Amino acid sequence: MASGGGHVAALWTEVNRCGQNGDFARALKAVNKILHEAKDDITALHCKVVCLVQNSSFKEALNVMNNYSKLLGNDLVVFEKAYCEYRLNRVESALKTIEAASEQTDKLKELYGQVLYRLERYDECKAVYTDLIRNSQDEYEEERKTNLSAVVAAMSQWGESSPEDLGLSETTYELCYNAACSLIGQGQLTEALNKLKQAEELCRVSFADDTDMTEEDIESELAVIHSQMAYIMQLQGRTEEALQRYNQVIKLKPSDVGLLAVTANNIITINKDQNVFDSKKKVKLTSTDGVEHKLARRQLQAIDFNKALLAMYTNQAEQCRKLASGLQTQNPGQPRPVLVQVAQLCREKQHGKAIEQLQQFAEQHPESASGIKMTMAQLYLTQGHVTKACDILRLIEDFKHKQGMVRLNRMQYSIRFIKASLIHHITSCHRSGSPTHLALVREAANFKLKHGRKREAISDLEQLWKQNPKDIRMLAQLISAYSVVDADKAKSLSKHLPSPDSMALKVDVEELENSHGATYIRKKAAKPAGDAVPKEQGNVEIKKKRKKKKGKLPKNFDPKATPDPERWLPMRERTYYRGKKKGKKKEQVGKGTQGTTAGGSADLDASKTASSPPTSPRPGSASSSASGAVPPRQQKPATASGATRKKVPQKKKKSGKGGW
Repeated sequence: MASGGGHVAALWTEVNRCGQNGDFARALKAVNKILHEAKDDITALHCKVVCLVQNSSFKEALNVMNNYSKLLGNDLVVFEKAYCEYRLNRVESALKTIEAASEQTDKLKELYGQVLYRLERYDECKAVYTDLIRNSQDEYEEERKTNLSAVVAAMSQWGESSPEDLGLSETTYELCYNAACSLIGQGQLTEALNKLKQAEELCRVSFADDTDMTEEDIESELAVIHSQMAYIMQLQGRTEEALQRYNQVIKLKPSDVGLLAVTANNIITINKDQNVFDSKKKVKLTSTDGVEHKLARRQLQAIDFNKALLAMYTNQAEQCRKLASGLQTQNPGQPRPVLVQVAQLCREKQHGKAIEQLQQFAEQHPESASGIKMTMAQLYLTQGHVTKACDILRLIEDFKHKQGMVRLNRMQYSIRFIKASLIHHITSCHRSGSPTHLALVREAANFKLKHGRKREAISDLEQLWKQNPKDIRMLAQLISAYSVVDADKAKSLSKHLPSPDSMALKVDVEELENSHGATYIRKKAAKPAGDAVPKEQGNVEIKKKRKKKKGKLPKNFDPKATPDPERWLPMRERTYYRGKKKGKKKEQVGKGTQGTTAGGSADLDASKTASSPPTSPRPGSASSSASGAVPPRQQKPATASGATRKKVPQKKKKSGKGGW
């Protein structure tokens, strides 16, 4: 013991007992009492650091080590210091602390592997874990194998080369899950999905006997497996099933912020420019605190890239530029951020500025110039500048001698360009009879024949015909070309053509025309006029006339009455229209009890008053007055002379705040 006395000895006994029971908060109180008695006790200081680390007080533990660095030294608490820096996400500082240690213990190597994994130095990390598994035998062997399988999975997904199979056993669901991630990186999606199903079964079996684990806890543990299943479905094009699984993971609200961020990002990629409101809600999950320490650098870049695209689709131009500029700063040679900026400029109709930015990037980064120039050509085409687009495409060295590029060249460059392409292919492939070479020769011959250069096309056609003497079409083109240059040669070549009898098809034309499903039938020749047989008078065909249906007449139609010649005109345009007489009804309404009138009903009958003129005078009044007939459009059903129209009682409106 660092100091004597019964009181201090009792405190050390309590520290030992609390440490064995895992009660580090109580042990810390006892250690502080010891340090109050002896401030420079190295063992007490070391115990205090350990208690603070166990209580997750990493900043306080680091402060104690820094304040008492002379007493503690570098080697005594090197592991605790590196671990605190690692947990505080000071990964570079943790790496320096580990590398500065005089002795590399097993626990320091374990931490060294974790630091290398966070720094994405997978090759070195793999070597560290391989050495640990080979040279150590304890109860942590399974955890080391799990970490090694995670390194292999990361290398297969984000590494430049696929790692070798280490033959790790898949006895736990973590090992099975990491094996599935490795298969995803290798593109074996079906096998990876089956492996994830196996991992799900192993996970459920492992928690089946644990009474403290509820069904919700098991589902939370399976969330990462389900999210990875959804990712495979998304890669396979099964977006509906993938979206359903992603939403199930989001509803569980797992504590892993990295899992939430990746799941939300994948939902955004499925939504694309649709369902933007849902994407704006999901994008908040990708910005949670601590996400940057849970995900790999490429995952974070993918999330920022999708954020920039979402900002562009939601017309947040400044936010889109800010995110794209940040991505370009992180990866100056990556063309994606530049393409996002160019897309935003095109949405703002600034095509000229977009082309300038693409041109500048292509000059600064020639290794990515091919895709950038293709984009420039596309922008020129959208503006209608076809010539400029062809000039840009002609400058792309990677596609210069492709068949599609040969078709794009103009007349003045085409012959020379095709010859250069043929020479390039022969020198690169060292043989002139390959399918690609023959395709280029055929393209050259067709181009020359199309533009009337048959003399220049002869050599190409002869080369093609020698490769395939049975090609009748090529022989016919060669004869056609020679007919302009050398008629005798064309005549001699025509002997190689098959005879007309061998080329004729033995087909019965009449049977073919009369067969079921014939769409064209040849018309037979008409008979001469003299051969026409005159028809007998009795056999003359008479065309049947269609009977016209009688129009419907009004119910009270009077055929004797003269119809109104102005009946088709609107009432206002008729000569006898006098307009409405306003206020007449008000004057005739009598005062008295409800339902009665002041005068008799006969006084209110205008038809019985001699001095009252008709409201709508009838044309032809002389004939109609004598006969007493009424035109059909003015006839009304008869009513009783003394009848009066009853008022329909109106419903009272309900009082209150409601209503219309």
